This record gives sequence, C-alpha cells and structure tokens, in this order.
Amino acid sequence: MDSSVVLLVIAGLVLIGGYAWYASLITRRNEVREAMGSIDVQLRQRFDLLPNIVALAQKFMTHEKELLEGLTALRAKVAAPYAKDDPKAVEEHLDASRKLEMGMARLFAVAENYPELRSAETVTRAQETFEEVEGNIAAARRFYNSAVTRLNNAVEIFPGSIIARLANVQPFPFYEVEDPAAREPVDVNKLMA
Repeated sequence: MDSSVVLLVIAGLVLIGGYAWYASLITRRNEVREAMGSIDVQLRQRFDLLPNIVALAQKFMTHEKELLEGLTALRAKVAAPYAKDDPKAVEEHLDASRKLEMGMARLFAVAENYPELRSAETVTRAQETFEEVEGNIAAARRFYNSAVTRLNNAVEIFPGSIIARLANVQPFPFYEVEDPAAREPVDVNKLMA
C-alpha cells in the first residue's frame, strides 16, 4: 500500500474521530441545557406558587415583613432572564434559586410560631404543594447534575479538552447545597424534644 494512502486513511480516521467527539460534546451540552430547562420549569411552578403563600402569610405575620420582602426580591431575581450558555450566568441563577429555597424553608419554620396560620387549611395545602414542587426541583437537580458530570468529564478529559476549547464548550457548575447546616447530620433527639 502506498504511504500517501495510509496517511490519508489515518487523517480521515482522525477527522472522523474528532467530529464524533465534537458531536458528543454538543450533545452533552444540549443535555445540560435540557436539564436546566427542567429546573426552570419547576422553579417557575415555585415562582407562581410563592405569591399565594406570601399573601397568606402576610395576613398573619406582620412581624416578619423583612423575610417576606426578601422572598419577593429573590423571586424577582430567579425570574430574571439569564444566558443559559454562560456557566457564570447559570451559576448566579442557581445561587438565587438556592437562596429562595432557604428563604422558603425559613418562612415555613417561622409559620410554626403562628398556630392560626398553621391550622389554616389553605396554608396547609399551599405548603404541601410547595413541598411537592421542591421534590420535583430536587429530581430535576439530580438530572441536571448528572448531565453536567457527563459534559464536564467530556470537556476536561483529553482529547475532549482540546476539542472543547476549539468548539468553545465550557464546563458548567453543579447545583449544590451551599448551606453548611444542610450538610450536617440530623440530630433526632433535637427533633423529638
């Protein structure tokens, strides 16, 4: 066989392999986008539910005005559009969502101090609906983090790192819990007291 034919075959195989890797990077990046879209759908449900919960709580909790105003501000921040292709913008969006989630947990904890609020059937249903949406958000986060893991592995491992740089595909941030208390083990004795 002629050496030029062998070189052409090798070059062809390298090009085909490079294209296949490129296509897999783009596919994985699109999976991350899809996963982020799933999170956005669930965040939208929470976003739509939040004004009702805050309105109900305002009837009872005039002393917690700062908390309610903070939740309203966070809701607006989560609703703001962001660049889904920009890992930094995605991270800022996820951070605002985490803060809103922690604020809602705090709201429900504060609601425990208001027996008339806790006993209101509408509030109970709103809290159940909110918890269901939070469960859906948790599932969407797992899907997102799984897609991010696949993409980041493909982007960071050679030869993907070279192809990713050429294709301008960047690693994306994980959706993680940043509250240190959420990582600590639960003390059942405190809950039972």
